[in-house]
Formats: sequence, C-alpha cells, structure tokens
Amino acid sequence: MSMSLVQQLVDGLAALMLLVSFALLAQHRLLSVLHWFAAQGVLLAVTATIVAYGTGNHELYISAVMTFLLKGLLLPWLLWHVIKRLHVHREVEPLVNLTLTMLIALGITLFSFHIIQPIEKISESLTSDSMAIATACVLLGMLMMITRRKAITQVIGFLAVENSLFFAAIGSTNGMPLVVEIGIAFDVLIAALIFGLFFFQIRTTFDSLEVDAMHAALQDREDEA
Repeated sequence: MSMSLVQQLVDGLAALMLLVSFALLAQHRLLSVLHWFAAQGVLLAVTATIVAYGTGNHELYISAVMTFLLKGLLLPWLLWHVIKRLHVHREVEPLVNLTLTMLIALGITLFSFHIIQPIEKISESLTSDSMAIATACVLLGMLMMITRRKAITQVIGFLAVENSLFFAAIGSTNGMPLVVEIGIAFDVLIAALIFGLFFFQIRTTFDSLEVDAMHAALQDREDEA
C-alpha cells in the first residue's frame, strides 16, 4: 500500500467523521445518537490502524484496539445502560430547530477550513489535509452540547469533542505516546462512570434530565425559600 493511498484513505475517513458529526446533530432519538457515537469510535480505531501502517508506528495498533474497545463498544454500552435504567429514549426539541442547527454547522465547517488552510500549507504530517475536518468536528461537538436540552445528550457531545481531539492528535502528531493515550482512555472511562452516577442523582432529585426543568425546579425552591 503506497503512502498516497494511505493518505487518501485517511482523508476519506476524515470525511466520514464529519458526516457522523452532522448525523449526531440531526438525531432526536437517544438510541440513534448512541449508534452514531459508536460509529465515530469505530472510525477512530480504523483511522489509527491505517496511520500506524502508513507511519510504521506500531504503538498505534495498540491505540486502535483500545479505541475500538473503549469508544466503539464500552462507552456506548454504558450510556445505553444508563438510558435504559432511566427510561429516557427520546430527546425533546432542541434549543435551536434542526434547519438552523444544520446551517450553523455548515458555517462552522466552512470557518474551520478557512482558519486551518494556512497551517496545512506548512505541515508535513501524513494526515495534514484532514486537520480542518478534525477542527470542524470539535466545534460541531461543542454545538451539540449547546443546542441540546437533555444532560445525557450534552455528555455525548462532550465525548464527541474528545473523539475529535483524538482524531486531530493522530493527524498532527501521527499519534500521541502510548502512555498518554492510556491515561486519557482511563480518564474518559472514569468520567463516563461519574456522569452516569450524576444522571441517576439528577433524576432522583429533579425527576427530569432536561436542563430547563432543573433550572425551573431550582428557581421554585429559591422562591419558596
């Protein structure tokens, strides 16, 4: 497999990452959001494998396996378990309607290509052409956190941002040191477990996972006090 073919494959996977980010924004059912989040994790694992082959960095093969197990299987399963236990399956209408959200996402993508273009001209990295897409995916994950009402969906947006940062790291440095990636993986896993505990506590306290409902309940308690 030639280096040019490796580059084309990575660029193609970057385009798929962008499509998945748009798909995450377009979903209303939480289970569908989880399916696309799991697909994002699988794409990350495949990307790490291809970059490992193209650069000869064998540590990335271990990273690819860890990414597949953690981001493609374990985290989606943990979040699905939380959704099942809380009986929350559908996201209410987002803060911004779908059409406007997609238009904002398109503008963010164009902005990302514009600001990364000067960097790509001086970069010699194997995956430098995909940096603009990685930046767009990070910003789209943040947009998901801002425009959704349910706490679970906002956490998935946060995890999608982390996935995009990992993809950017592969593109800019051809992979981080393995010990750093292991540390980040455990941090993400612990964060997911803590978020799960918070979800159960929030549901018990406020009987809802919607941010507006929690804010209204806190306001009522302040008025009563």
